[in-house]
Amino acid sequence: MQVRVREMRSEDTGALAEVNLAAGRMFADAGIELPPDDPEETFDHAEAVLVAEDPGTGRVLGSAAVGTVDGALHLEELAVDPAVGRRGVGSRLLEEVCARARAQGRRAVTLTTFRDLSWNGPWYARRGFREVPEAEWGPQLHRLWEDEAPIRVAPRVVMRREV
Repeated sequence: MQVRVREMRSEDTGALAEVNLAAGRMFADAGIELPPDDPEETFDHAEAVLVAEDPGTGRVLGSAAVGTVDGALHLEELAVDPAVGRRGVGSRLLEEVCARARAQGRRAVTLTTFRDLSWNGPWYARRGFREVPEAEWGPQLHRLWEDEAPIRVAPRVVMRREV
């Protein structure tokens, strides 16, 4: 599938919120009940939001919100419209995040994710991420982990990919 990745624009907010909510329903389908989430809050909090779109139609297909944690580019959220799942949209977004980290002179991309869901921990592991033991976490990652306590409704892990 052809995918173009660009920076988020204000007019993307509604479409991205719909994509994030649809992607979030996959967790409920897998038996994981997440606390209510406001996608717009994630967008506002992020340092940058990348948007994947269909280059022919401009249809929004997914997003990646990033920030900085302990000097690494941190993937706060990656969401893909389930209607286009398994067609490379998430991989394209993830590779763009890693390319940006390299271009910014960062050594790594970090994230937290559910350990066992096939489209979470195992998916990132197939793309070069490794689980990071707590002894290797920096102070900001420790704080983030504590802040995420309400969503630890299933086993979660910290992962890192050197870039």
